[in-house]
Amino acid sequence: MRLGFLFPPCGGEDELYMHGEAVGGDVRILLMGTRIFGDDDEHAPHHLSRTGSIDHLTMHARVMARMKPDSVVWACTSGSFIDGLAHAERQVEAIEEITACPASSTSLAFVSGLRHLGIDQVATLASYPEEAASAFSGFLKECGIDVCDGTSLGAPSGPAAANLGSQRLTDAAESLAVPENGALLIPDTAMPSMHLIEPLESRLGCAVLTANQVSLWQGVRLAGGSTQGRGPGMLFQR
Repeated sequence: MRLGFLFPPCGGEDELYMHGEAVGGDVRILLMGTRIFGDDDEHAPHHLSRTGSIDHLTMHARVMARMKPDSVVWACTSGSFIDGLAHAERQVEAIEEITACPASSTSLAFVSGLRHLGIDQVATLASYPEEAASAFSGFLKECGIDVCDGTSLGAPSGPAAANLGSQRLTDAAESLAVPENGALLIPDTAMPSMHLIEPLESRLGCAVLTANQVSLWQGVRLAGGSTQGRGPGMLFQR
């Protein structure tokens, strides 16, 4: 499987490569770095809208198409939820048209993962400042997901999110009231967090979904592969 990822290079992309190595030789990770807008405040909504613009994505998708992927994921949570569900769907349609293969985005992969698990109530642990974190909650609600609790860690950019550290994420996760039979969502592909999935699931007693995890899971599914046991957490187990 040739899994394509359009990814703003900020600090978490190693999780994609490491996952590809872990699952064996039948998976090849194709990573196409995309431009991000804004410097220290790239998580500001107006910068996120530029990062997720159709013109910007299609420019990079044309390069990805030459790599002949079996699926493509726009692996940027904030750049896919910031302008709502309809825009997220248009992003995917534009990528599919250019690459001639199935496509998705991290935000849509979160929704697909929740539906796969039969979960419609969540708590969110967002790296972003409050305005972007609220936009993520709004996107989920638009998709029929009830956001029961959430926190914003205030990271103004991807690199800042990448440096939050495991202990701060763990402490924040344990402070949230995750709904019974619900899930904890940790968005932001720039924030390494896949190593925390199984420890947090054990501590919290719920499914934990992270940005790079759902992006990989969705990419494998769209490429026609089996996800069973090929990644961390309940998402890959069921």
